[in-house]
Amino acid sequence: MSTVNSEKLSSARFAETTDAFVEIFTASVGFDQRMAQQDIQGSVAHAKMLAACQILTASEGDEIVRGLMQISREIERGEFNWSIRQEDVHMNIEARLTDLIGLAGKKLHTGRSRNDQVATDIRLYLRQEIDLILVELKRLQNGILALAEQHAGTIMPGFTHLQVAQPITFGHHLMAWFEMLSRDRDRLNDCRKRVNIMPLGAAALAGTSYPIDRMMTAELLGFSRPSPNSLDAVGDRDFAIEFTAAASLIMMHLSRFSEELILWTSSSFDFIELPDAFCTGSSIMPQKKNPDVPELVRGKSGRVTGHLIALLMLMKSQPLAYNKDNQEDKEPLFDTVDTLVNCLRVYADMVPHIRAKQDNMYNAAKRGFATATDLADYLVRKGMAFRDAHEVVGMAVRLGLESGRDLSELSLDELQAFSGLIGEDVFGFLTLEGSVAARKHIGGTAPDTVRAAIEQARASLAGN
Repeated sequence: MSTVNSEKLSSARFAETTDAFVEIFTASVGFDQRMAQQDIQGSVAHAKMLAACQILTASEGDEIVRGLMQISREIERGEFNWSIRQEDVHMNIEARLTDLIGLAGKKLHTGRSRNDQVATDIRLYLRQEIDLILVELKRLQNGILALAEQHAGTIMPGFTHLQVAQPITFGHHLMAWFEMLSRDRDRLNDCRKRVNIMPLGAAALAGTSYPIDRMMTAELLGFSRPSPNSLDAVGDRDFAIEFTAAASLIMMHLSRFSEELILWTSSSFDFIELPDAFCTGSSIMPQKKNPDVPELVRGKSGRVTGHLIALLMLMKSQPLAYNKDNQEDKEPLFDTVDTLVNCLRVYADMVPHIRAKQDNMYNAAKRGFATATDLADYLVRKGMAFRDAHEVVGMAVRLGLESGRDLSELSLDELQAFSGLIGEDVFGFLTLEGSVAARKHIGGTAPDTVRAAIEQARASLAGN
């Protein structure tokens, strides 16, 4: 067995030194150092609480806080020497603290364990990242609102089964994206409530015999309350799974946006143009303008969903309380955060600068008999049963297909051949403008309704 002379703070129990490969294999400092500032934040609060409870002297508490602040500055300046021998972010910081201030540094860990320490760090980290993600979500939503306002009256085809269904406005379509993101924001805000519960003080699994004040520590760290059960506190990763589930839903929505943008930029649709800054060319075909950003975001959605499955599988067979398995929770969580933040950021930058090709959208809506339902509704208002009206309109559509004309281009005589209820007023219902204007109820695609929805959405965002 190959060994190294480890100088770990927790190595006295062992007669043999750790195998060199095992030391590398089990170390997490390569990725969990990302939580260094949260670890220091938690340790500062813990030290202040220990001093307030007279478990440490006031001078020891002050000395520990000063040492931790120096370490924080060293990390910010890139001067901190991370050592794999100390396994993780916690032991690296504690070892450096002991180097700086001596015996008092060794007293910091009184009344806590790495089990509750890491659980606290992750929650502090994730709470901060959720707040940043909410900012990016709001920025994207504001961009969508700006574009939707420009195009509240821009007519385009609405689709079901990717077939032309009924005319809508581009602004109305964009507001559907806004609603998806609103649900995402609600989910993240709700998830944050369960993230914001403090494990510190649960120690290894059973709590501590020291007379600590967990409420004080929670208040210092901005947590809503301490966790009520020590076993659950150190073994729980539901909050990370819940966040990753919410992130997966956001990425699924961004993937759906991406799919539509990719379709709409294709020559087959040609509905929009993306800014040059968010596209690339081809190495061989000089005419190409590829929608690389939407394509990459669409691809990254699978990555985040994969992390959700990984975290579920990580936790599914673990007994209480803490197990080393949980070291595997951080890399999927960190990558989920990074991927989500980057995708939201690039979309928030890109969306306000999308250019709609309004004539192409309008002409596409004319090609697919998009007002067929309006003709059926017209007949119903004249007294015909809807199923009979559906049959009549189907025959009119067939004539249009055979003659290469839209319903609005058929003559009155041709239309009356299918039903005597059809009068000259029918053509007011067969225009695209008339169709969208008629849908003026809450949630409808009428331009004035869309503008009202945009104003309501702006007010909602301003209040959050």
